[in-house]
Amino acid sequence: MIELAVLDIAGTTVEEHGAVYVALEEAVRAAGGRPGRQDVERWMGAGKREAITAMLTTPEGAPSPEAVESAFADFRDRLRRAYAERRPSPLPGVPEAIAALRAAGVKVALTTGFDREVTAGLLAEVGWDDGVLDAVVCVDDVAAGRPAPYMIFRAMEATGVRDVGRVLTAGDTVRDLEAGTNAGAAIVAGVLTGGLDASALGAVRHTHLLPSVAAIPSLLGLPA
Repeated sequence: MIELAVLDIAGTTVEEHGAVYVALEEAVRAAGGRPGRQDVERWMGAGKREAITAMLTTPEGAPSPEAVESAFADFRDRLRRAYAERRPSPLPGVPEAIAALRAAGVKVALTTGFDREVTAGLLAEVGWDDGVLDAVVCVDDVAAGRPAPYMIFRAMEATGVRDVGRVLTAGDTVRDLEAGTNAGAAIVAGVLTGGLDASALGAVRHTHLLPSVAAIPSLLGLPA
């Protein structure tokens, strides 16, 4: 019996049209970095400060903390403008899936590589307040982001779930799957609603590949 579903946000439960990775690449380039598509993909699902630091690191050394914070502020501004121009929305079938899980007694937590400020704004855009979810865990709530399992453990702590054998995780990036595996979750599902296809996600340890979070209630044998 699954007691807790831990779901990623961007690309997994929320359609934000890839704006986060466009904003990330643009901010890194504006700060002097030269990230390619593979560089950006490598850091999908990671904490954004960590990603910026990595993509600005050169053979000469890592960027200064001030440079990282400046690029991060630029990233948030770019993302805010992108969301204003093209509002994010729940992915099809996801609100219904969350409602079905909670109606069956499964708690639902969201985890994200965004900080709390960005996350709060994003969830407000899609109309998900505290009554819709059981917990929201941001990268700045823990010591390290994905692939570390800490956000999943924090979600367990917040919802009172003690057994990782009763936890399902789902996400659209390699790091989501790695975090679920590192946590020892019973179900580690990759979903194909983000920027990676089945070949990329299937190359990483997982238990299931699903077309969408909307398929999770069926996977658990719950009524639609």
